[in-house]
Amino acid sequence: MSSPIVTRRSAQQAKIQTRAMVKSKTSAIASSSATLASSTTTTTGATTVTTASAALLEAKRRARNMLKAQKNNTIAIQDGVTDNFQNAIIAKGLRRGATALIFDESMSQHRCLWDDTHQERPERFTRTLERCRELKLVERCLQLPSRVASKAEILKLHSDEHYDRLESTAGVQDPDAMEELSSHYDAIYIHPSTFKLSLLASGSTIELVEHLLTGKAQNGMAIIRPPGHHAMKSEFNGYCYFNNVALAAQHALDAHKLQRIMIIDYDVHHGQGTQRFFYNDARVLYFSIHRYEHGSFWPNLPESDYHAIGAGAGLGYNFNVPLNKKGMGNGDYMAIFQQLLLPVAIEFQPELIIVSAGYDAALGCPEGEMEVTPACYPHLLNPLLQLANGRVAVVLEGGYCVESLEEGAALTLRALLGDPCPPLVERLELPSEELREALLNSICVHRPYWRCLQLQQTYGPEEYAAAAGDNDVSLLHCVRRIWLGGELPPALPQSEQRYPTRGTSAQLEPQVVAASAARLQRLRNETQLLVPAMRVCYAYDPEMLEHCNLHDSSHPEQPLRIRRIHQMHESYELLDRMQLLKPRAATTDEICLAHTRSHVNTVRRLQGRSPEELQQLSSGYNSVYLHTETFKCATLASGAVLQAVDSVMSGETRCGICNVRPPGHHAEPDKPHGFCILNNVAIAAQYAIREYGLERVLIVDWDVHHGNGTQHIFESNPKVLYMSLHRYEHGAFFPKGPDGNFDKVGLNEGRGFNVNIPWNKKGMGDLEYALAFQQLILPIAYEFNPQLVLVSAGFDAAIGDPLGGCKLTPEGYGLFTHWLSALAGGRVIVCLEGGYNVHSIAYAMTMCTKALLGDPIPTPQFGAAAQRPATVAFQSCVETLQQCVQTQREFWRSLMFGCKLPQCTVGENNNEDFLAATMDQLSISNDDALGAAGGVDSDAGHAAQERPSGSKPKVKVKTLSEFMEEHKELLERQEMFAVYPLKSCPHLSQLRPELAPQCLFI
Repeated sequence: MSSPIVTRRSAQQAKIQTRAMVKSKTSAIASSSATLASSTTTTTGATTVTTASAALLEAKRRARNMLKAQKNNTIAIQDGVTDNFQNAIIAKGLRRGATALIFDESMSQHRCLWDDTHQERPERFTRTLERCRELKLVERCLQLPSRVASKAEILKLHSDEHYDRLESTAGVQDPDAMEELSSHYDAIYIHPSTFKLSLLASGSTIELVEHLLTGKAQNGMAIIRPPGHHAMKSEFNGYCYFNNVALAAQHALDAHKLQRIMIIDYDVHHGQGTQRFFYNDARVLYFSIHRYEHGSFWPNLPESDYHAIGAGAGLGYNFNVPLNKKGMGNGDYMAIFQQLLLPVAIEFQPELIIVSAGYDAALGCPEGEMEVTPACYPHLLNPLLQLANGRVAVVLEGGYCVESLEEGAALTLRALLGDPCPPLVERLELPSEELREALLNSICVHRPYWRCLQLQQTYGPEEYAAAAGDNDVSLLHCVRRIWLGGELPPALPQSEQRYPTRGTSAQLEPQVVAASAARLQRLRNETQLLVPAMRVCYAYDPEMLEHCNLHDSSHPEQPLRIRRIHQMHESYELLDRMQLLKPRAATTDEICLAHTRSHVNTVRRLQGRSPEELQQLSSGYNSVYLHTETFKCATLASGAVLQAVDSVMSGETRCGICNVRPPGHHAEPDKPHGFCILNNVAIAAQYAIREYGLERVLIVDWDVHHGNGTQHIFESNPKVLYMSLHRYEHGAFFPKGPDGNFDKVGLNEGRGFNVNIPWNKKGMGDLEYALAFQQLILPIAYEFNPQLVLVSAGFDAAIGDPLGGCKLTPEGYGLFTHWLSALAGGRVIVCLEGGYNVHSIAYAMTMCTKALLGDPIPTPQFGAAAQRPATVAFQSCVETLQQCVQTQREFWRSLMFGCKLPQCTVGENNNEDFLAATMDQLSISNDDALGAAGGVDSDAGHAAQERPSGSKPKVKVKTLSEFMEEHKELLERQEMFAVYPLKSCPHLSQLRPELAPQCLFI
């Protein structure tokens, strides 16, 4: 048995010093392993921790000495060695900060003077504010005063001519002259207030970002207009004049010297303006999700396709996910975030996240014709809120169905304020085949640049030929590029460009409008927004300390585990912020929901037994010790979890923390096992099903050991989805045997409701666990749609644990807890299982609690891990996840992305030929995409002639499906053919189009 105070360093590296000594190298050198061996403890302020060596016999000796006198413990860092708990210590003083809100009532003045039906109208702004006030969100925010941007701030990205041109329109009261000027720009109208309000929108966005970066607010939202993401260096475009988000990002680069900013643009139109500004700048990662339809949807640009991935230093930092059909909804957008956006964000490690939040992909919007429901937007935002140290700025862009816009924006602000994501009223629809193709295309071209995108296997020409011969290429993805946008317009001077100015707003059929309005009203009525004022309940009873090993005081499963967690919660001043639950013991009837009555009676009869009898009885079990108070402690542990279930399910609190022992997930229905007496979480799941009529309970078990007991209890029960991440070592790691392998998916009706993620190497850390969450746990969990989430929270995968051998950090556990809190309306209960370094588990459980309380958690250092050569653990992780996806995709369609991608090298991603073929038509150099601020060759585009973007008027362009439907008879008579030549086809060079019959090639 190992001591509970072992850290990740071996016995030879057992040197310790206090954090206070770090300032003095002389003192640090003096604090050596001898200090630790003599059990000296040191306190730094209110926070105390301890570290020690790893040799088993030496560790036990030290543990016996330290347990006698240990009240406060201190861990420190050797000079040049990183303190594993530094981030958790820093988090002690971090409380949930204010959510900033900035707007200006005068923004309602901007409107089209010559077209009263124009969709970019003041109601977009006024109704959004009204809904936020109706939900009492505005008064909960830190309201910032709006301000105009200075000319110097605008000129950081826009040209002098661009600024002067808009300034010349200020106060002009001639509608005809303004319409004439507007006609030279695509989808633009100019009002006498446009110049001032554009400055106000940009200045307010910069002000919001400034407050986040100076720590005056945790996150925030700018409800502004006019929007900005289409505005280019010298061109108004798509209702946009100055690029609000791009200017704010540039301010963060210049004024605060940030090196990693992530811009997420989920407006239904591609923000080509933002893309061009940062196209070659590796400091800004631009990620856009937009309707494209192979170029037939506005802005009709080839650069909006998946293969535009950046240039120069920014190669690989531009992401486009082009949606090639309308009607995509929650399932499609959630898949994009889980499969691509979040893994990349984790690896990129942003210091600031700015969201270009257009709501024109929302249900009912005539412009987007998508079906994202308003309640889905908080689910998209939630996983971002614990990245970038919580610095997330949401900036309003488009959205032209006022009913869906106001609700989506209000629920977004509500999420920023820390309210739980509302459960989705409608079952999450699964991703479409069109989304699968677009997403895999984007993954494929970015795969060479991002380690997190290398989970899919690849195939070569030989494998494809063999699969094609067997007519089985379903798991081999083929990358295609299709252009249906028609011929690009000539690059004319701006004065010669003409665009329509009236009747440009998209229109839907009346019956479609009515159906969408009815659906939106039903969703609003049924969406649960009321939440308990008290966030977290806390279950703990000091009587659970009585269960101990009478024959080995240094046994890893010892009372100090929960006592140290409780002390840490006191030190971090968390107990006063939670509802403390009154302890009670679980009844025999409740225990028998998961265990046999014979097992209960066996444990009950331990009371009054002698130590010798207890030792004899425990020898009949696998890794179990017994005490005369074991039955009392075990029933108190189970009862505490049931108390938390009652508190959460009755609406008294939102979520719960259960600091309990003995642990439970190894306990079988008929016997104790692996330090576990009663299966606390299994009893709680069955109790919730019986008492509250639940149909779907999710158990996530991240203890480093497989929860064999929980799996066996529920392996035939489709009401409980059990998902376990654990060290497996091909069956050689405790509890050993094949039950923890990826191919154990459940029995009978429970097939598919058991998901094992078995690690076959030690050393798994935050990065590997995060990939497992994004690739498997969250997609399956959202498809399952749980009504309650129970976490078997063993912390023996934490760094420094003597048994686990893994490297999870406390902040990593906090992040995963936060991600899970988006499920089940926030009804998440975290229950302690294993974990045998008392300091690791104390910090880890504390970070979980702080995450549920809404406090910011320091972001795990994913980026540093990704920049180093891939470890053996990471390579093994990739193999495991591939096996799990292939096995579970039979049961969960959300895993439809697990297929092989074509082999390609960095030079085969189509980016270079895209740039060469479209440079003239798109005039990228005009908008300084190749000379963006901070990039190379920053003066390269200054001498270029100014040209329009190359985008087309907002007119209806036939999709491929519509075109083929019109020519159905010709196709049936084989008088017309549609051919898709693949770029990888070995015979492509032999084609002779001039000799082809008069058929139509698309």
